[in-house]
Amino acid sequence: MSSESPKRALLEQFALVARTLGHPDRLEILEQLGQGACSVEALAQKAKLTVATTSQHLQIMRRGGLVAARRDGKFVIYRVSDDSVVEAFTAFRKVAERNLAEVDRIVAAYFAERDALEPVSREELLARTREGTVTVLDVRPPDEFATAHLPGAVNIPLAELENRLVDLDPVTEIVAYCRGPWCVLSFEAVATLRKRGFKVRRLEDGLPEWRAAGLPLEEERSG
Repeated sequence: MSSESPKRALLEQFALVARTLGHPDRLEILEQLGQGACSVEALAQKAKLTVATTSQHLQIMRRGGLVAARRDGKFVIYRVSDDSVVEAFTAFRKVAERNLAEVDRIVAAYFAERDALEPVSREELLARTREGTVTVLDVRPPDEFATAHLPGAVNIPLAELENRLVDLDPVTEIVAYCRGPWCVLSFEAVATLRKRGFKVRRLEDGLPEWRAAGLPLEEERSG
């Protein structure tokens, strides 16, 4: 056996992970699983895919070591294997942000138009939460909020925001977050609230990155 054979064998396994990540639907599913464990059926609905297609993607991701599964009655519940999966997703994203012109074009055309201000870092938000000087606004759907959310966060899904402005303190600064750094929900929430005169910024990323950084969360207790 040549001295390069073990290295080659390892590179083949690393390439398997990279190939597994190389599909936009799988990345969408990973973003959803970054919020917490979820059934195949719920993932299909959130990702706007059929159950069969979602199941196929999940099986590929399981073989690639990205997700794990357990059975709960008639449902199969998936989760990310560990926080390193979120870190790998984040690394891929950062490479694209720094080196692909098309990413710059998309960001400028949609995201920057809605929020060009520098987002709030995780460290700043955690400190201000502990000081009580900020309202943390979670604009994800209620089921995702119930699974896990930032400490002290208020859940107002984007679709309800216009009708629930009275639930927000007009004096205290608001920091909105959702599923990740390019989740459109937080951008739309910021744009809506600024039009109504609120002082508001976004968190720099979302719940999966907050969890991967080892920061505190309020999580649903499973039996």
